[in-house]
Amino acid sequence: MFQVRIHGRGGQGVVTAAEMLSIAAFEEGRHAQAFPSFGSERTGAPVVAFCRIADKEIRLREPIMEPDALIIQDPTLLYQVDVFSGLKKNGYILINTSRSFDELGLGDYVRDWPQDRLCTVPATELSRKHVGRPMPNVPLLAGFAAASGVIRLESVIQAINAKFSDKVASNNVAAASEAYQFVIDEVAHARHGETAHA
Repeated sequence: MFQVRIHGRGGQGVVTAAEMLSIAAFEEGRHAQAFPSFGSERTGAPVVAFCRIADKEIRLREPIMEPDALIIQDPTLLYQVDVFSGLKKNGYILINTSRSFDELGLGDYVRDWPQDRLCTVPATELSRKHVGRPMPNVPLLAGFAAASGVIRLESVIQAINAKFSDKVASNNVAAASEAYQFVIDEVAHARHGETAHA
């Protein structure tokens, strides 16, 4: 079973991201479960959502305390919430930012991490460019697909088409496709001992 925890703020589509990730997994014939952490969901308040993906039925129902991957939709949460709590060693970290992990002050934390599991993607900028709104959730899902290989971009696109109307869907597909390629390139750089931010 692969467990993903998504951190963001109210109004950024955090819960929708978890739902779409589960739809993408269903599209691949897998079992999935998505649910939010209920609390203050007013706009701007920290929000957490969870998604489990497995090849057999999922019986767990509790929040994900030891994720295999973190998707951080708002980098300001890095300084307000313990987003890394319980993250499995060498898990995937995907952050919505154009800054490097060093620039975010995370260099020491991730020093021994496999570089190809540390990804940043300017998801808000990509969403503004293609969708006209600062909604980082869809580009981050595509980035997660690129970084982890747990789901395919095609499945993310199917989830987008299932969730949104035609015009909104096509713009989100464009944002997702660019984010996917961005992370593919970033991971390739990391695997060759370079950094995409050099």
